[in-house]
Amino acid sequence: MKKVKIGLLGLGTVGGGVLKVLRQNAGMIRRREGLDIEVARVLVRDKAKKRSVEIDPSILTTDAREILDDPEIGLVAEFMGGEEPAFTYIRQALKNGKSVVTANKEVIAKHWYELEQEAERSGAGLYFEASVAGGIPIIKTIKRSLQANHILKFMGIINGTTNYILTRMSEEGSDFETVLKDAQRLGYAEPDPTADIEGLDAKFKLSILSTICFRNMVPLEHVFCEGITKVTAEDIAYARQLGYGIKLLAIAKKNGNRIEARVHPTFIPLTHPLCAVRDSYNAIFLEGDAVGSLMFYGRGAGDLPTASAIVSDIITACQNEGGHHHRIGMDDDEVIFERNWVSRYYVRMLVCDKPGVLGVIAGLFGMNNVSLESVIQTTRGDDANLIFITHEAHEQSMMKALEDMRNCEVISSIESLIRVEK
Repeated sequence: MKKVKIGLLGLGTVGGGVLKVLRQNAGMIRRREGLDIEVARVLVRDKAKKRSVEIDPSILTTDAREILDDPEIGLVAEFMGGEEPAFTYIRQALKNGKSVVTANKEVIAKHWYELEQEAERSGAGLYFEASVAGGIPIIKTIKRSLQANHILKFMGIINGTTNYILTRMSEEGSDFETVLKDAQRLGYAEPDPTADIEGLDAKFKLSILSTICFRNMVPLEHVFCEGITKVTAEDIAYARQLGYGIKLLAIAKKNGNRIEARVHPTFIPLTHPLCAVRDSYNAIFLEGDAVGSLMFYGRGAGDLPTASAIVSDIITACQNEGGHHHRIGMDDDEVIFERNWVSRYYVRMLVCDKPGVLGVIAGLFGMNNVSLESVIQTTRGDDANLIFITHEAHEQSMMKALEDMRNCEVISSIESLIRVEK
């Protein structure tokens, strides 16, 4: 039996879940893994705060050095969230030779390379399974079970808050603001929901996941990001009429040495497995050159699902004496990050309701090499509502077409632009 003392940085929802799992499954972990894991110290902001789990007050501390500098603590698990002071603490733990387990997608997305270098210098390990998709074991699966594959592309629902909002809007016809307020009241959305609804949370996760899938660093500055704040109940209704649902998707594709990575609301066919992912669940649909299509589905957040991934990493870290790192391989000497990707598009606009307008708009599309797959026209007051689905077109061609249309006198307003994945 190997006895390991660990320190926890934070004891909020996730930290409490980790304590619960370590306690309730302690016997199983001893029998199966030969590990006796002791939580020796826990960093908190306020020792007197009432907590969701019972804990011996004597192991609580407000001084991170009591964990980071303790030679008896061999592993540190971080659940503080945010960039600082989490990054500083993780880096110091690694520098001191302590392996680190974290669920912090922002720190990993922004500082992965630096932390990996620190871990390799000291011989410590860096583990972050829970940083993407909560309880879904996607990182270990890609690293350990899909090594024989070139992963060509993947699409994922990797933010539960936005999926909950879009599910409610789709099933009830409610508007965005109403559902957001409900999500905040129920605890699905934070009081400040910016990171979720503007796509930033998914952007961090996509940077991490695409780096692992494509074996090339995909920095945040090369991840396109657009949130769901402009999605309306009207767009969702038209999507359904056209045979689609709307999801906030994280999409990454690699073609030769060209990589595209983007987060945005997306029309996806009602028949696609991702379209059936409801509420706060996450799912990742990927394609490998050998294995074909795979989909992973489960809880992307919450105390116990996230704790499942974290405790798995803790066990792995305890068993890897020499440390283990997600080294960033460089499959290509020079990577080009694609900004002019190819997609289909949904466009909704208000136009003057008079003869010849459709021909003018089709001409502006055509001048920019954008061809139309389908058109729907409805009446709204004195204007006509025109809805287009295009054939595949380059992003920059589409943006130029819309720029030309904004200067066209027969077009009152461009109401929506949503990308389409088939």
